[in-house]
Amino acid sequence: MILAAGLGERMRPLTDHTPKPLLQVGGKSLIQWQIERLKRAGLVDLVINHAHLGEKLEAALGDGADLGVNIAWSREPQPLETAGGIATALSLLGDAPFLVSNGDVYAEFDYARLLPVLQEMAGNPEHLAHLVLVSNPPHHPEGDFVLADSRVISHSPLATRHSRLTFSGIACYRPELFAGIAPMTKAQLAPLLRAAMDKGQVTGEHFSGRWEDVGTPQRLADLDKELQRAT
Repeated sequence: MILAAGLGERMRPLTDHTPKPLLQVGGKSLIQWQIERLKRAGLVDLVINHAHLGEKLEAALGDGADLGVNIAWSREPQPLETAGGIATALSLLGDAPFLVSNGDVYAEFDYARLLPVLQEMAGNPEHLAHLVLVSNPPHHPEGDFVLADSRVISHSPLATRHSRLTFSGIACYRPELFAGIAPMTKAQLAPLLRAAMDKGQVTGEHFSGRWEDVGTPQRLADLDKELQRAT
């Protein structure tokens, strides 16, 4: 699943008429970079949610055939937050563990490395989530969670700002994590994750490669220039 229902308020005025995942860097939209990397890993059956300017996303990507993937759309009348959006899309995602990523970031991540994780989770009902964490970017120096021996924990008496990492938005989940959320209901992801972490049901890994939360017009412009130079 690719999350694409955000309002992109920090990117205004660019997102007044264009959904953030369709903003261009290096000659492609942010979401196209993600789709191409998912396809490279063999992940071709995609669910994408949308709310703000969602009709423009559907017009640009259609059923995914032009990019060699199959897209099912999960339409939200208003953004439902991360957990609410995922819960609403469960009928499209099915009963097996699934991968989630954000449509509005740039990540040079090899999604194939998560295929064994999905297989393991399928046979382990107690393994509810696996998170990909990154080093804290300058605009988020405190991080989100602590990675300790492949387990992710939300807090630790020994944790310092240097031992905490930032959640990239890339993750694998079992559907059961969202079982208590009714479709079309707003719900945040962090409380669900913290509850599962307290039970030892969340693993993780540290991705040290390129990941950019393209959260301001300036960061978008800087990334675009860099990718244009590289091509």
